[in-house]
Amino acid sequence: MNHIYDMIIIGGGPAGYTAALYATRAGLDTLVLERMSAGGQMALTDIIDNYPGFDEGIDGFTLGMKMQQGAERFGAKTEYGEVLAVDFTDTIKKIETTSGTYVSKTVVISTGANPRELGIDKEAELVGRGVHYCAHCDGRFYKDKTVMVVGGGNSAAADALYLSRIAKKVYLVHRRDTLRATKIYHEPLRNAQNVEFLWNSTVSEFLVDNKIIGAKINTNGTKTDVLCDGIFISIGRRPATEFLGGAVQLDQNGYIVADETTKTNVSGVFAVGDVRTKALRQVVTAAADGAVAAHFAEEYLMDEGL
Repeated sequence: MNHIYDMIIIGGGPAGYTAALYATRAGLDTLVLERMSAGGQMALTDIIDNYPGFDEGIDGFTLGMKMQQGAERFGAKTEYGEVLAVDFTDTIKKIETTSGTYVSKTVVISTGANPRELGIDKEAELVGRGVHYCAHCDGRFYKDKTVMVVGGGNSAAADALYLSRIAKKVYLVHRRDTLRATKIYHEPLRNAQNVEFLWNSTVSEFLVDNKIIGAKINTNGTKTDVLCDGIFISIGRRPATEFLGGAVQLDQNGYIVADETTKTNVSGVFAVGDVRTKALRQVVTAAADGAVAAHFAEEYLMDEGL
């Protein structure tokens, strides 16, 4: 509580550790508060093929660790604990965590977004018993089995493609009659002989016998039982902003309102990566946010004489 940092970063994903790297290289006393491990949601990704500099791709966990090590090489510190509450009302910001209370002149929020649930009965209790939110994490359990992917965006399409290389059969359930995913996914999915599209369909109920054995699919009002061994839900993400308690402005979807400067409506507080309002949520744009936040945080500290 006695030590006042120049910058505290909440969340150790690619945006957070890039901010830490740029901040420490600029001479700022910097602390990263991470709930679990470096990398955030990126750490759950099997292979990242679209981050520059890795011509054969790199797994998300390794990239996250490399980002952490890069920031710590210049003096960034990491503490592990969950943030419970924040107080941004004064010049010196206060952050309450499960590992203690920390104070800082600037704060960078880099908490990302979590998988969105379907909201179906028994969903929570079936997680790990046939219901999953990360194909790259749990897909290996379904080698030569039948799985279902729910969703129609880029994440769902990528999950379905990944699972098609492991599973015997993949059902892709989407509430519309065409994918929302970018065109790059369409042809590979159509060419995958073990992928079957269930258009204009939603999951209305899980079929359970101690674990998932299938789902009841509602297609234009007609309900059909579709048997499968596992269901992967990929219908978007929910920003991790509950802990803020109204400390900064959020949009209607719960994302922190911050433009390309990463500045929030509170002086000295910045939002980076998937947690802020932005057009494209990718590892490379998250890293860019981190660099931008460090720049404007340094500028803020100079302007305020802190």
